[in-house]
Amino acid sequence: MADDKKKLRAILRDCRDALSVERAAAMSLCIQREVIASAEYRGAGAVVLYASKGNEVATDAIFADAIASGRAVFYPRIKTDPRDRSVRTIVAGRVRDRSDLQPDALGIIAPPESAERLDRQKFSSIVICVPGVAFGLEGQRLGRGGGYYDRFLGQFGAEAIGVGLAYSFQLLDRIPETEFDRRLNIIVTESAVHRAGETPLPAREARTKEVHPGGSTHLNPGNHNWWRGLIFLGDNEPAQGRR
Repeated sequence: MADDKKKLRAILRDCRDALSVERAAAMSLCIQREVIASAEYRGAGAVVLYASKGNEVATDAIFADAIASGRAVFYPRIKTDPRDRSVRTIVAGRVRDRSDLQPDALGIIAPPESAERLDRQKFSSIVICVPGVAFGLEGQRLGRGGGYYDRFLGQFGAEAIGVGLAYSFQLLDRIPETEFDRRLNIIVTESAVHRAGETPLPAREARTKEVHPGGSTHLNPGNHNWWRGLIFLGDNEPAQGRR
């Protein structure tokens, strides 16, 4: 399983890094506009964003809209357990201005330790925007590898809506999963909005089966034929890209 995920991360990161800055910015803006237009975002009192790295889907436009519309905005910060420094978790700190975000001890852009923390009891609906290397139509997500977001999402119940932000080539038919992985409610790409489920449940199986389209709002079909035969998972089965 670990090798499967490592292979996918390497290939998808190379593809993402190959995007020009202009192309990544244009697709990011389309994705963010879809998030802002969604009923889930419009009904949320708080939104958790992330500071994008490299060619990850940006969140600046969502931040600007959230602040202008009076929503509380939070960004993740990695907290190290003082009793065991190998144990790290995400805490969400409130950000009112982009200048509040600064590199932390790990070099990650994050709110300061003094920032107000997200209190889930204060909000009836929270949208949590999540980065990733690859996603599946049923809400599966392949992250950066630390498992931070899986643990973070596990702290919330029905008040939180997990939203994956992805370029269409990051949306695959099969994603390797473990019982610790958390699924997202919605995956948003520049070409479609895929509503996967009501809650970010743990993976139901160690490895997903073929994923079939669920409730989706398609703007135009993604064309992923070039994926076929390119990525191979554990049983020598090609990871099928969404057509």
